[in-house]
Amino acid sequence: MTDKIPLLIDTDPGVDDALALLMAFNDARHEIVGLTVAAGNVGLQHTVRNALKLCEVARRDDIPVFAGTPAPLLHPSPDAGYVHGRDGFGDVGYEASKRQAEAEHAALAILRLSREHAGRLLLVALGPLTNLALALKLDPTLPQRVARLVVMGGAVTGHGNITPSAEFNVYFDPEAAHIVFQAFPRFDLADWEAVLVHGLKHADFDEWLTADSPRAAFYDAISRQTRAWSAERRGGERWHSADALAMAYALQPDGATQVLERPVAVELDGRLTRGTTVVDWLRQAGGPDNARILMAYDEKRFQTLIRTALAAR
Repeated sequence: MTDKIPLLIDTDPGVDDALALLMAFNDARHEIVGLTVAAGNVGLQHTVRNALKLCEVARRDDIPVFAGTPAPLLHPSPDAGYVHGRDGFGDVGYEASKRQAEAEHAALAILRLSREHAGRLLLVALGPLTNLALALKLDPTLPQRVARLVVMGGAVTGHGNITPSAEFNVYFDPEAAHIVFQAFPRFDLADWEAVLVHGLKHADFDEWLTADSPRAAFYDAISRQTRAWSAERRGGERWHSADALAMAYALQPDGATQVLERPVAVELDGRLTRGTTVVDWLRQAGGPDNARILMAYDEKRFQTLIRTALAAR
C-alpha cells in the first residue's frame, strides 16, 4: 500500500474543473485513483471527452476515467455552455484523445474504489452530485468508507450564480445534493460565496499562462472565452475559479484560515428558491453540524498551487 492519499474526483469539465484537475495532477502527496464524470457544465459526451483530453495533455493517461450520469435525477436543468463554451473547453476545436472511458459506470466505480481504499479515500466533488447520489442509492454505507468528502457547491447566504439564491452545481440537481448532504454525517463545503472573495487577478493569471508548459498553453486556449466572459459580465480586475478553490481546500486543508461548522440543507420545493443551500447559522432547528464551510483560504498558497500546476511539465 502506498503512503499517498487515494484521491477520487467527481467532475464535469468545464474550464474551472480543468484547472482543479491540473492542481490535483501536480500534487505528489495524493494518488488519483479515478475521475468519475457527470453532466453539468455541458453534456456528458463533452465532459467525458474533456476529461480524457486533459489527462492526455498532462501525460496522465494512467488515470482511469469513468462516464456517469447524463442528466439530473428528476428534472432537466440548463447547462453552463454560455460560460465554458458549447463543448465546455472554449470551443477551440482540440483533437480528441484516442483513449476511451472505462466500461464501468461512474457510480459503480465510486463504490468499488471506496471499498479498495476504505477509510482512506479523499472524495472531491467538483460538479453536480448526481453520480454520488446514485452510488448512495445503490449502497447507503458509502459514507462509512470515505475518509473525507469535499464538495464545491452552494451559496451559504443565498447569493447565487445561476438564480438569485442558488449556485449552479446544487441547482443543476438539487435532489442529488439533498441525498448526499443527508447521507454524509460530515463533509467539507467550498461554496460560491467563498469563491467570490478568492478571485484571481487577470494580469497575474495571464502571466502564469506564459509558462513554457503544454498545460499552460492548453489551459490558455480553453479558458480564453471564460475569462473574457468574466471580464465583460462581472468587470473588475479579477476572475474566479470555483473548482480550483475547492481543490486547494481538498489538497491542503491546512491552508484554510477560517472554517465554520453548521447544519446545511437543500431547498427542493421553493418556487423562487429551489436549489438553495440553507445554512442554519443560529442552529435553530436543532440539527447536527454536517458541513465544515470554508470561509477563507490563504491567498498566497492558493495562487502558488495554481501557478505551479500550470507550469508543470
